[in-house]
Amino acid sequence: MLDKDFQVIDDRFRRYAMGNVHIERLWTGSRWAEGPAYFAAGKYLIWSDIPNDRLLRYDETDGSVSVFAAPCNNQNGHTVDLEGRLVACEHRGRAVTRIEHDGSRKILADRFEGKKLNAPNDVVVKSDGSVWFTDPTYGIDGEYEGDFAVSEIGACNVYRIDPINGAVTAVVTDMVRPNGLAFSPDEKILYVADTGLTHKADCSPDIRAYHVNSDGRGVSAGRSFATCDNGLFDGFRVDIHGNIWSSAGDGVHCFAPDGKLIGKILIPEVVANVTFGGRKRNRLFICATTSLFSVYLNTQGALRPKV
Repeated sequence: MLDKDFQVIDDRFRRYAMGNVHIERLWTGSRWAEGPAYFAAGKYLIWSDIPNDRLLRYDETDGSVSVFAAPCNNQNGHTVDLEGRLVACEHRGRAVTRIEHDGSRKILADRFEGKKLNAPNDVVVKSDGSVWFTDPTYGIDGEYEGDFAVSEIGACNVYRIDPINGAVTAVVTDMVRPNGLAFSPDEKILYVADTGLTHKADCSPDIRAYHVNSDGRGVSAGRSFATCDNGLFDGFRVDIHGNIWSSAGDGVHCFAPDGKLIGKILIPEVVANVTFGGRKRNRLFICATTSLFSVYLNTQGALRPKV
């Protein structure tokens, strides 16, 4: 029997939601939990507590939680690159940075066409080593998650950092507030959530899908992939079957590759972001406002294709 917190909307969801599996609250005590990233070699997860300007670390071997870094420039989204390094979106730093193997901080991008970035929000690394990130204004809209400032760019875009020369190019420019993003398992589609409803009343709370160009450096015109029926989509991840597991106001929403909502994992707090981890990549870690949750699923997080 499925746990009551699994809501089946389409029978396809039953393949992924296993019986006798329960949602676990692993820790609580943050102001706004975000940006989870799992380090398989160390068996630990890091995530952001943005207003408290710290990163937290969950040790999967013993369940302990500790402070990983504080202060941290109000970091938000994270990912792990091809060499196992932490790539971070900094609100206060208004930059995308990377922690090198020796522990030093390297700025990957802090400007576009000579103007300061707004407040990088979420980030992914493609199999060719390029870094793709969103740049809304949430970190400069006030003093709570960064420092108030006026946008120098005057727009909120999705950018690509070239892995060879570090050049920053705008790849998506038609969103109000681009937020979470992820590639399909074959990297032929880039999915991006628009949370522009926070700033524009007629902005649909969508995940949009963009076909990646054959050279892998840009995307074609986007289309609406899914619309949120409770709150807003924020961060999300894709599994090996091409399903999207997205944050939402009432938990985690699962969408099949055809864009159909097939199920939900109900969480008692607004969810901001998720990531797959664990030894088999079948444990979904869920950052939900004040708490870190997890649940085991009958699927695995997608790996980058080999190049």
